[in-house]
Amino acid sequence: MKRIVTVQDISCVGRCSLTVALPIISAMGVEACPLPTALLSTHTLFPEPAICDLTDRIEGITRHWKQTGVRFDGIYTGYLGSLRQLDIISGFIDEFCGDGFVFIDPVMGDHGRLYSGFTTEYVEQMARFCGKGDVIVPNMTEACFMLGEKYIGHDYTKDDLKDILRRLTGLGAAKAILTGVKLEPDRLGAAAYDSESGEYFLCMGDRVEGSYHGTGDIFSSVCVGALAKGESLGEAVESAVSFTCECIKLTLGDAADRRFGVNFEKALPILTK
Repeated sequence: MKRIVTVQDISCVGRCSLTVALPIISAMGVEACPLPTALLSTHTLFPEPAICDLTDRIEGITRHWKQTGVRFDGIYTGYLGSLRQLDIISGFIDEFCGDGFVFIDPVMGDHGRLYSGFTTEYVEQMARFCGKGDVIVPNMTEACFMLGEKYIGHDYTKDDLKDILRRLTGLGAAKAILTGVKLEPDRLGAAAYDSESGEYFLCMGDRVEGSYHGTGDIFSSVCVGALAKGESLGEAVESAVSFTCECIKLTLGDAADRRFGVNFEKALPILTK
């Protein structure tokens, strides 16, 4: 069985980060090993969550892994909350990557703005960190910040997307995926580029009104599981778009607070087929 380590925070309430990654990757028949960077009572859309930073614990965990000789077939990084964590995980990739792939989701902003606490220096270091990846998966906001481009919303053409994707691979990763791509009013999806083969991929699903927390983590987790199983980049993106759309549809009739995320649990059987 393939073994993936996923490096990101764990929010005890609110489906995102590790509480999304672990069940999705596991359902796809891939062992998912967490390396938690922080423990939060809820994710940050809830006011004043209790937060326990785990930066000082990361090196102890990885030191023990090295002693036991554990290896991973892939490394998947999500939300990293500080420059120090970026530096530590950069070293972790050097130590544990081996012949596996490195999948980086540069979580730091959306809707044209950086998340609270992130700075220009962090953006610059994240862009360098992405050079360690085999696959990077920014949303349009994160891509624009890393490339020094002005964010213009959803008014992009297919040629614009190709140009952005090519420039993203210029950061060092051979493959890049852009999420939150909108070319038509009622369609939303992702675009990808493989600089080694020169192939572009575009996969779109039905757009649903509203904002749904944690869907980016769902998308990335499915991509990681698919790539670990040997699917191509295009197949992985198609699987991730399809599953994310299904999760949103299964949430539409639920009157619960949307901050709790989407009902991805109901869609997990799709991944086991």
